[in-house]
Order: sequence, then structure tokens, then C-alpha cells
Amino acid sequence: MENKSPSRVPIRGVLSSILVLAQVALTSPGSLSRSYRTADLLLLNAHVITMNQKMDVVQAIAVQGDRVAWTGSNDEARRSFSGVRTIDLQGATVLPGIIDAHTHLIELGRSLSRLNLKDVGSEQEAIVRVKQKLSSTPPNEWILGWGWDEGKWASHYPTNDALSRVSPNNPVYLVGLHGFAAWTNKKALLLAGINKSTEDPANGKIVRDEVTGEATGVLLNQAQELVEKHLPPITLDQVKTAIELATRECVRNGLTSVHEAKVSSLMIEAFRELIRENRLPLRVYVMLDGADPMLVKQWLEHGSEIDQHHRLTVRAFKLFADGALGSRGAALLEPYDDDVQTKGLITTPQAEVYDLTRRSLKKGFQVCTHAIGDAANHMVLDAYERAEREVPETRDPRLRIEHAQVLAPEDIPRFTKLGVIASMQPTHCTSDMGWAEKRLGPERVKGAYAWRSVLKTGAHLPLSSDFPGETLNPFYGIYAAVTRQDPEGNPPGGWHPEQRLTLEEALRGYTVEAAYAEFEENNKGSIEAGKLADFTVISEDITKLSPKQILSLRVLKTFVGGRLVYASDRDK
Repeated sequence: MENKSPSRVPIRGVLSSILVLAQVALTSPGSLSRSYRTADLLLLNAHVITMNQKMDVVQAIAVQGDRVAWTGSNDEARRSFSGVRTIDLQGATVLPGIIDAHTHLIELGRSLSRLNLKDVGSEQEAIVRVKQKLSSTPPNEWILGWGWDEGKWASHYPTNDALSRVSPNNPVYLVGLHGFAAWTNKKALLLAGINKSTEDPANGKIVRDEVTGEATGVLLNQAQELVEKHLPPITLDQVKTAIELATRECVRNGLTSVHEAKVSSLMIEAFRELIRENRLPLRVYVMLDGADPMLVKQWLEHGSEIDQHHRLTVRAFKLFADGALGSRGAALLEPYDDDVQTKGLITTPQAEVYDLTRRSLKKGFQVCTHAIGDAANHMVLDAYERAEREVPETRDPRLRIEHAQVLAPEDIPRFTKLGVIASMQPTHCTSDMGWAEKRLGPERVKGAYAWRSVLKTGAHLPLSSDFPGETLNPFYGIYAAVTRQDPEGNPPGGWHPEQRLTLEEALRGYTVEAAYAEFEENNKGSIEAGKLADFTVISEDITKLSPKQILSLRVLKTFVGGRLVYASDRDK
């Protein structure tokens, strides 16, 4: 029962009154000129899409410290703030700092220095690039690459033959676009000890020649570990360099916060050092690697960690319930339409998802589980439901499913019922639509990339890129969300257009909803007095553009905590 003692009630009332008066002083233009004149920075002559509840559009923003102090008109700003450093945005549009709710910074950073196969259309093109890389690689040194599309190539995976001919002495290891398949040469297979008699590991598959039974060189899901454990270990300095390269790309593309999936202890150390060295230009929300039992134990004992300036937050674990749809590793309730011999695979048993979720809820940690197929999504929802039921004292757990890519109709309402967040990626749809129906069939595909169906139930829908498998440019994601078309406008009218989002819904997915998914809706996601001064400044008013024109938007400036962390060359 609440304590009603006279000594406590008046204090609470006084504090409430102070907070109300402070809010009025911050937000009321009429009172500003009388009671609030302090700011460090003034942004003028802008078209500011605040994304607040009223969807207000204003012209000016005042920043004090790392927070928004005030928003309003140009005239009121000039009257109320004198002698303040001012930036004239010359009519540019300002959005709340864009948040990408599912990213892989290390992979992005390393991809910038590895052999890039992201746009190759055939095995032959890939071989040409490997040969070019080989010319500058010392003998016996690993050739590492990434980006070949395991979804598009799944109907006819390459073998190691051509790779081995062009590189007989250097081991070659080429990871697929989404990280669920790898292509190797004979040298790499030999170093890993993979031969005809090697058994498939749990939750993995060594693709074999149908006649001889020999490994072809393609490794799916956990079978990649057979080679990866022989790669040179990454150092702390290499991790820091990769993160720094990746975050520069992020702010160049207007991102101010990312939700980083599957983070190790070494990465946490790197983030902390970069913050101390003032080399981390954006905010990071961490999903720790939930498959690492020592890491889980350490953090459940340690408790969550939230940097006082909201630069680094550690309060979530990442699990994998299944693989990817492209490599047929996604766990389906019924067999694949284009391979009736398989339903995919569950990579983390339901009991383990439940156990980590139950333990996490008791300690105030969020669980974010990768689930692509309808069987995996159903299993994770069941595990979450049981854990929530058995830890009733938990308030607002905000459990997440990452991707939620293929959903059985009966599971869609469960997201709202259980308070589970559906963290989805618009460009996954437009990248996969060329082959997704072949995998799923005409009926089951209706529950694939079903953003509208999920949103209609009232569920929270943060949006993201899952870079580097997809572009980190958020405007490509917004375009995909509102059109369900590729950048060339195909197919006409959009692929299953009934699942499209409106522009406002897509913008919310990258701002308000993404902030909610990391428990930060009181600090991020909209431009309002008291919130962090994170802004993405773009070349045109996105609300006035055709969908096609959204693809041409340029990021002019990126602000994080009121600090300019990126300016385009023409805008410096």
C-alpha cells in the first residue's frame, strides 16, 4: 500500500509543479522570451519534422549541452536567443536522428577492407576478383571476402573447383551476403580438416557432391565454424579500426544510433576505448552474444550498463532461433516448396530460448531473437510467453524478434498480446522477392515481410537495415517500405503491395519506434525539448517527394548530442 504520510505528499507535489513549470518554460514560445534565453547552438531556417505526437513542423531548434532546449519559429528564436552560435540551414529538412535498429558494425568495417563480392552476378565474376586480390596477397595468406548472394545462388551453389584452380596455395574463405553460408577452396577445407568423412556439425551442413560425397566447398550455418576457428584471431586494435570505419559510414548516411547485434566482450572493450578517445561518433545499443555462456553469466551478475551520456547501452542479449531463408536454413512449419526434403533448422532449442529469457527478465535484460521462418517465430513466441508468465514481476520487458520474416497467420496477433517487438528490415523484402515465393509457395508467402499485418494489430515495428548485408542508407529502407519495389521500380505496383507502409509509418520505424525498441523513447526518436539533440539534416522535404525521389535524398549534416559529426563536402 502506498505511504500516505503528510511528510511525503507535499514534496511530491512540489516536485511535480517544478517539472511542469520547467516544461512550460522549455516548450511554450510565449514564455520563452521571459524565462528561457540560454542555449549553445541555434539552428535556423529549417523545415523540422519533429515526429512528436502532434507531428509538428517548426523552423528553428535551440540546443543546450547535448539536449534540445526549445523548438519554434525563426522569429521567436531570433528574439529570444541573442549571441548564440547559429547555423543557417537554408531551408534544409531536419529529421530526428535516424536510428538503425539492427546492424553489424564489425562486419561493415571489415567489409571495407575485405574482398567485396556484393554486386557480383556469377561465379565467374567472383573468381576474377579473387584472382585480382591474389596478385597482392603474400603466399599462404588467407584471402577473405564476403557478399556473394547465398539466396540467389542457392539453386546452384558453386563448388571449390574454380577457386582452387585460381588459388591452389592461398586458403580462400568467402562469406555470403547475409552470413549464413560460406564458399571455400580446397586449401581452406584441408586446413580445417574437412573431408568426405567429416560429419555435419549440429545446426550446420557441409554441402557435398551428390555422386562422390566430397565437400563441394560451400558450408551452411554452423558448418562455417569448422573453417572460421582456423582464421587469424582479430585483435582489439583491428576491432576498433573496423568500428571506426563503420561508424564514419553510418553518420555519413545520417544514422545517429545503431542497435548492434551479437556483441562480444572484445567489442565492448573496443566501444569503451573509442568513447574514452572521443572516436565513437554515434550511439550504440548493444545486443550481447546470448550463445556465449560465460558472457551471459558475466553480464547477468554485472547488471545492465547505460553510459551517462547515452553513448553506450548494454542491456540485451541476442539469440539465433534459425538460419536464413535464402540458404534454406530458416525453420518452416512445412517443407520448402522448392526442396520438400527440408524444413530448415532450429539453431537454438526452445528450452534454451526460454531459459535465457526467464533469467534475463529477472535481471532487467531484454532478449532479441533472430527468427526468420514461421516455425522459428512460433517457437520463440511460445518461449517468450512461458518466460513472461513465470516472471510476472517483470514490467515492460519489450522482448524482440529480429526479422520476423515469415509468420503463420495465427502468430501475428501474438506480438501485440505478448508485447513483443517485431524488428523488421524493409530491404530484406525487396532483395528476396525475386525468389522468396519459390521457397514458400503462393499461400505461405502472404505472411512474409508482413509489415502492414503486424502493424495493424498494434505491435511496435522498428525498422532497420541489417547492414552490411543490405545498404545502410536509411532512405533505401524507407523507399522499400512504402513501395515494396526495387530501386528500378519493379515490380509495377509493388510486390504484395497490401503490406506497404505509409511514409509516416516508415519514418516512425526509423525514429520513434526504434527508440522504443531500446527503451529510449524519452530521450530519442523525436525533436522535443528535453530530448537528446540528435538530428539528420537532408537535402529536401521527404514528405513532398515521390517514392522514387526518396532514393536521391542527400544527407547534408548529422548531429549527435548537438555536435556536428558529419557535413557533406558541399555543406562544410
